[in-house]
Amino acid sequence: MVSCKTVQESTQVVNNEASIVDTREIQGGMWIPSLLKGVNENEMQLLGSKMTAEDIYSVNNSSLKDAIVHFNGGCTSEVISPNGLLLTNHHCGYGVIQSHSSVENDYLKDGFWAMSYEEELPNENFSVTFIKRIDDVTEAVFEGVMEDMDEASKMKLINQNIQKVSKAAQKETWQKANVKSFYKGNQYLLFVTEEFTDVRLVGAPPTSIGKFGSDTDNWMWPRHTGDFSMFRIYADATNKPAAYSKDNVPYKPAHYLPISLDGVEENDFTLVFGFPGRTNEYLPAVGIDQIVNVLNPAKIEVRENALQIVDGFMRADNDIKIKYASKYASIANYWKKWIGENQGIEKSNAIQKKRELEQEFSKIVVEKDLVGYKTLLSDFETLYKEIENVSLARDYWIEVAYRNVELLHTTFRAFQLEQAFLRGGEQAFESRRKSLLKSYKGKFKNYSAKVDKPVFEKLVSLYAKKAPKEYVPSNMKDVDFTMLTNEIYANSRLTSFEGAKELLSGSAEEVIKKLNNDKAYVFGKELHTIFYNKIEPKFQEINLKLAAVQKEYMKALMEIFPNKRFFPDANSTLRVTYGQVKGYAPRDGMRYGNTTYLKGVLEKYVPGDYEFDVPKKLQELYNAKDFGQYGDSGKMPVNFIGTNHTTGGNSGSPAIDAHGNLIGLNFDRVWEGTMSDMNYDPDICRNIMVDVRYVLFIIDKYAGAKRLIDEMTLVHPKKK
Repeated sequence: MVSCKTVQESTQVVNNEASIVDTREIQGGMWIPSLLKGVNENEMQLLGSKMTAEDIYSVNNSSLKDAIVHFNGGCTSEVISPNGLLLTNHHCGYGVIQSHSSVENDYLKDGFWAMSYEEELPNENFSVTFIKRIDDVTEAVFEGVMEDMDEASKMKLINQNIQKVSKAAQKETWQKANVKSFYKGNQYLLFVTEEFTDVRLVGAPPTSIGKFGSDTDNWMWPRHTGDFSMFRIYADATNKPAAYSKDNVPYKPAHYLPISLDGVEENDFTLVFGFPGRTNEYLPAVGIDQIVNVLNPAKIEVRENALQIVDGFMRADNDIKIKYASKYASIANYWKKWIGENQGIEKSNAIQKKRELEQEFSKIVVEKDLVGYKTLLSDFETLYKEIENVSLARDYWIEVAYRNVELLHTTFRAFQLEQAFLRGGEQAFESRRKSLLKSYKGKFKNYSAKVDKPVFEKLVSLYAKKAPKEYVPSNMKDVDFTMLTNEIYANSRLTSFEGAKELLSGSAEEVIKKLNNDKAYVFGKELHTIFYNKIEPKFQEINLKLAAVQKEYMKALMEIFPNKRFFPDANSTLRVTYGQVKGYAPRDGMRYGNTTYLKGVLEKYVPGDYEFDVPKKLQELYNAKDFGQYGDSGKMPVNFIGTNHTTGGNSGSPAIDAHGNLIGLNFDRVWEGTMSDMNYDPDICRNIMVDVRYVLFIIDKYAGAKRLIDEMTLVHPKKK
């Protein structure tokens, strides 16, 4: 057993002589902010940073980490004023902006700006979280765990220990504590957090700015998107978390980010601080091969079909466009990502490089007679072959029944209600019914059976045709799907909130009886039963074995290659990734610069187009070259790119300069580099950021929200 600090420090080697260091070798990685002292600190300084590890993460003093906020459990945001003002991406705030919008008052189309504290809009079921402290608890989590235990017994004891550690954590009464695993379960860290639930919408540009380029430009460079929105944290009179109240006041942060007006240049240092969601950098070649050649193509096909149908309705009906805007963007996001990921894996020859590493690994294992590691690669081959069909079936169920056919998701939630009754009786049923009705009310607000019906027909028929036969339910075999779809949507009560509410009224027995007489529910129930009884148990059984092999393989890699850099995979915990502003050449004969300008927005302008329309006022500001203090030599910077290693969850992360000032807002990656979740390559991978000067320009010159500018601290670090 090795401590987190020992693992992180023992897996990084860098020559202190900057003159002979290839900076590509010290970029990439998502590092734990509490463990930066030493090698990481040296690497950052070689890239141009003027900050110490203590400047970035400190428990006893104000530091950058105190301005970094987990935004509603998904994205990242940052505090940019002494009054709790938050900056994040437009796409992170999209659902909130949509929830306050209507056809008559369309904040998606027109934007929203609160011109006073009183106009800032509260949001239900919303929270932001600060990390107050990170502790290494590996030893306590592994207490009593023995090598000769089977994997299920090990995990049971580990989970029990995690509960003990979390409960015993030293913290304030209003704080929380949770434990996360790192290095594939070889280390554990405890996070003490502070969660605020009174978070109000302050400002958002219109979609024509905040989502300019929409799905066509998503994951692409050059980019010209003002992807930002603004919120504010409110606290009680003692600056502590509190439920929404008119008596709450703007939160006073321990630290907020000053904002640089000096812009960026090629090779400038960039630090991205945030909550990356998930990466799998240490998968074996056979695992990546399965993702690229089996699983991704299936998911891409399902979403492509759903997108084509939904897009047709959105273009024809503005009401449907508003209802489905957020859902469409969500479906399209990873559809396009998976396509780019596959292309990047092929272009970077990642699978072959993994095989070469594995050959070297095997050679050293044999030479050193490391008996415990000899079967790891063959175990991977066996287990990935065994899990392939059930993984494919699981992905089909998730993509069809859970994510993209809304009626099937509705039946799934009702199926969970029936299961709650069967397991826990009336009390469990009542509790679940109450929450289900609440979720249905929100769901049906943005639902159209007219849109969902052809999606159902297409995707269900695709499932029946493409999913492994042993996981296809009998009610999908030898079926006329057009007739089936017409019958279900004509007769089911689950296609409207009123119908669903009627089905869920009455005693538990009455509700269960009514559900089992509903055609949509009966159809979905068989599919969900197969998932719970056949797919998920089999998948988890094999996945537990795979996780055990992966854990041992991670440990073996760090032991066998002590001079290689190993960072823990992303797991939605606070991380630092550092790099530089850099253009790139994705393919032969093609080279991109590092910055785009407002001129490019006007060059892409298509009047009335939902992706490339440009507001009249923005055109006027451009034509007048009225950029205020935010322009650069007569041009208005919009986006820039860097080598920071980011993923989902880093949306909204601050891009910070060498001195700790905000210079940009991370929101995307280049298409060719989306494979960085499995294979970071500094020659290909680039993260895309909104230049903070464009954010300020839109707030000030476009929106006229000068009050927000006035509460920020604007600096000129390059002019010192």
